[in-house]
Amino acid sequence: MPWARAFASCGSSAIRPARCVGAGVANNAPIGVFDSGVGGLSVLGEIRALLPAESLLYVADSGHVPYGEKSAEFIRERCRGIAAFLLGQGAKALVLACNTATAAGVAELRELYPQLPIIGMEPAVKPAAAATRSGVVGVLATTGTLKSAKFAALLDRFAGDVRVITQPCPGLVERIEAGELNGAATRALLQGYVAPLLAEGCDTLILGCTHYPFIKPLLRGLVPASTSLIDTGAAVARQLQRCLGERQLLAEGAPRAACFWSSGDTGRMQAVLPLLWGEAAAVHGF
Repeated sequence: MPWARAFASCGSSAIRPARCVGAGVANNAPIGVFDSGVGGLSVLGEIRALLPAESLLYVADSGHVPYGEKSAEFIRERCRGIAAFLLGQGAKALVLACNTATAAGVAELRELYPQLPIIGMEPAVKPAAAATRSGVVGVLATTGTLKSAKFAALLDRFAGDVRVITQPCPGLVERIEAGELNGAATRALLQGYVAPLLAEGCDTLILGCTHYPFIKPLLRGLVPASTSLIDTGAAVARQLQRCLGERQLLAEGAPRAACFWSSGDTGRMQAVLPLLWGEAAAVHGF
């Protein structure tokens, strides 16, 4: 089987979860996860914590990061290609660990693969609106996410009387891709994005990109202790668990390996894996 061969060669070393669709294949087949880069590792980590018996496949499309500055059609094309690759590896489910990819491409993937469980992400407007005390919520996200029709629909549906202030964060994804999580340059960039939101009275910040949880410790030092920081990797993992459970596709047994691919510099990703994933692993070219 393709997934068995892949694992033999690889070694181990507010977001509302989107609905799941269709049926998968076998419960010991792997789960395919992808993002525009390494940001989706924050979601992959939540999946591993909740579902340690699952084998995981991860594609970082780092050769085209960030998606937030790309056209919707380009992102859909990348989603189609990566999904086909992961399915060729035997994936029983797909997770789009990227808000921008979800906004642009998840609907088309569900049309192409109607029997496959497909989990997407979107900014956590609803829980943020419930959490705020000041009535002002800030959103840190990529330009693509903030411009999407899906995000506009979320605001219309869930924001209610809450004032939502959006802040695009160009350059931040690239800092995280490089493993620069707490340096002076990253701090200065993040400070410039957060300060206007705090000045407007935001007491709740949505981390609207899967890269951003990796700089949560740095962000904590730039905002009042009472500020709520909302990301949804754990919620996506729970939705995946529900989808697989409904189809009796949950794996059982000992913790299993993850296998990694990158469309960018594989050595660069391999160098940051210990920092972002917590352990070293081989990275294959995609």
